[in-house]
Amino acid sequence: MTIQERQEPMEPAERLKRWRLVLGEAAEEKLSAFGGGAGLLDEEARMMDEALAAIYDETGDGALSGASPGGSRKAGLGASSPKLAKWLGDIRSFFPSDIVSIIQADAIERKGLKQLLFEPEMLEQVKPDIQMVATLMALRGKIPEKTKDTARQLVKAVVDEIMKRMEEDIRRAVTGALNRRRHSPLPSLSGMDWKRTIAKNLKHYDEQSKRLIPERFYFFDRARRSKEWTVILDIDQSGSMADSVIYASVIGSVLASLPALETRVVVFDTEVVDLSEQCAQDPVDMLFGIQLGGGTDINKSVAYCEPFIKEPQKTLFILISDLYEGGNVSAFLRRMEEMRAAGVQAMCLLALSDRGVPSYDEGNAKKLARMGIPCFGCSPDRLPELIEGALKGQNLQALADKLGSVKSYQ
Repeated sequence: MTIQERQEPMEPAERLKRWRLVLGEAAEEKLSAFGGGAGLLDEEARMMDEALAAIYDETGDGALSGASPGGSRKAGLGASSPKLAKWLGDIRSFFPSDIVSIIQADAIERKGLKQLLFEPEMLEQVKPDIQMVATLMALRGKIPEKTKDTARQLVKAVVDEIMKRMEEDIRRAVTGALNRRRHSPLPSLSGMDWKRTIAKNLKHYDEQSKRLIPERFYFFDRARRSKEWTVILDIDQSGSMADSVIYASVIGSVLASLPALETRVVVFDTEVVDLSEQCAQDPVDMLFGIQLGGGTDINKSVAYCEPFIKEPQKTLFILISDLYEGGNVSAFLRRMEEMRAAGVQAMCLLALSDRGVPSYDEGNAKKLARMGIPCFGCSPDRLPELIEGALKGQNLQALADKLGSVKSYQ
């Protein structure tokens, strides 16, 4: 919806209908004083009302457990699979996809939909989205065998969507950054280094014709050397970081497929798990290897990652965490400071998500920033630009200020 559309006045009847849908059946009597009431909702709006009531009203058995259409609006999911299947279909028909995701998430938290997700026929009706993947990851140990294939297909659909959205940009960012570090004598107009060619041939400028007559041309080398950089993704798998874990895992899979990079993907709570091998093979399997929730020991994970740093100035270390450290805070900060002092390009993403940044430890963020390690939230779509800038040796603090979705600490 554009700003102009939002500014256009809404008809009074439409405004009352929306308030009725928001407030529920209990508001009809009061709304009638403003010209609304029981006749305010048409048939489609009444069906929308029943779908919302199943989640957001507080009493009764509700539409999903057998309430008749047009009857008293009640709530609850009950145990009726046919009713649940109809409800899942209804919300996908009545609401846009972003709202469907919110309603599904509320159904899981408010009305016990988790148990019903264990039925394959129910899971097939669910809209694949990142919140649903996070729920399945959290429940992975409880999913029965009969549902695992269906759950895997749902997760794969989301992974494929993220891949489609980001893979090309990440590959272009990495190859673009690394290709421009070397030169080649092979002629290619598209690969010409114009800046270097002009600078090296200024002495051949012809005053009479007012033209630069190059003696030699310089071109960027399109060939990629193997393992030019090491990229380490160190991912906090606490429950609040669910979106970040999913995006980072898929992005790690893309990076692992690039021969110019040595990619390590590590997840941690109070224990550390190296998922680099699974990441390179199948990101769906990797996601099912992650256990959301638990405590947090960032220091232990950073210590685990340190041996992978062979050439500090050719290493990009990305810590993805809200920085709530349950382990040794002083040791964690000391390790990060030593890493940065050695020349590692290090940063902390407080979130890698489209939904903004959750709560995070502001004190630790400020301490890292004072070491020259920027801490900020980043949307997945901005990450390719961030990686490209880091591999080119650009100032990470400037990149953080440009790309961050929250205040970047100085």
